[in-house]
Amino acid sequence: MRAQVLHDTPDNPAPKNAISGYMQAHDGKQIRYAIFRSDATLAKGTVILLQGRNENIEKYYETIRELTAHGLWVATFDWRGQGGSERLLSNPLPGYVRRFSDYARDLEQFIETIVLPDGRLPFFMIGHSMGGLIALHAAPRLANRIEKLVVSAPFVALSHSHLGASTIRVLSTVMTLIGLGGLSTSGNRKINQTFEDNALTHDRNRFLRNKAVYDTVPEMTLGGPSFRWLLECLKAMKQVHRPEHLATIRIPTLMLAAGGDSIVPIEEIEDLATHFRAGELVTIDRARHELFQEADRYRNQVMAAVKAFIPGGEPASTDE
Repeated sequence: MRAQVLHDTPDNPAPKNAISGYMQAHDGKQIRYAIFRSDATLAKGTVILLQGRNENIEKYYETIRELTAHGLWVATFDWRGQGGSERLLSNPLPGYVRRFSDYARDLEQFIETIVLPDGRLPFFMIGHSMGGLIALHAAPRLANRIEKLVVSAPFVALSHSHLGASTIRVLSTVMTLIGLGGLSTSGNRKINQTFEDNALTHDRNRFLRNKAVYDTVPEMTLGGPSFRWLLECLKAMKQVHRPEHLATIRIPTLMLAAGGDSIVPIEEIEDLATHFRAGELVTIDRARHELFQEADRYRNQVMAAVKAFIPGGEPASTDE
């Protein structure tokens, strides 16, 4: 592992007051984490921030600063197999997980061994994309720990493709059964997207800032998803769409959907919301998938919704 846990780029320095290190998961994998403390004398609580696929702690420095300025501590970690956490295959490029339950197991261990001893109550959770899927999947077991949950553009379905979800499921199942589940669906290559071709954000500066992280620390770069990862995510998606699963989630949940999302079909999020009694859906019109990396005209709406919901219960100002 690198001696330096967190990394800076010229326009993206690490927030101050950080505790960082590595957590050893149940199977010995090293999981990189950090807790960022607020300067507030009395903290409002701790947000457990769950990233999406191919993301890292550094990508959320801006959001972390805004949350800590709001009086919240932030605890976050890189999922196994990506970012600064240990990779799971000899080839470090494919996005891979052996079992989706490993994600939830890492999350629960992080809460028990890192957040509980070092964080400040009450605990809240924000999950973006894949992080949102993991949060929804694990939520029935987190009711005694998490006060409120926000899921941003949750990865609850695959975007429309010419293959179709059922074909992708069959192909992923076959590839996994014949021992090729670790192969990347996009071949053995890094993701090298230009701003003009991206479907994630309208904000050029934030896009280039995030790209600079991978240029500075190239070993954090990830390629396309593996067939095994797709299969495991499809199973989890099916589970979280079940009304009986949603009925067991007791945590008040704010669902944020991106109106211009081409990664996750917004109608699938809307369908899930209709069966989710604990959930409230807010759509950010015309925003792209990465709501926390979006242009200010969209991101400001996202942060305002988050701050109003977490911790919530604060009287609105009546000052003119």
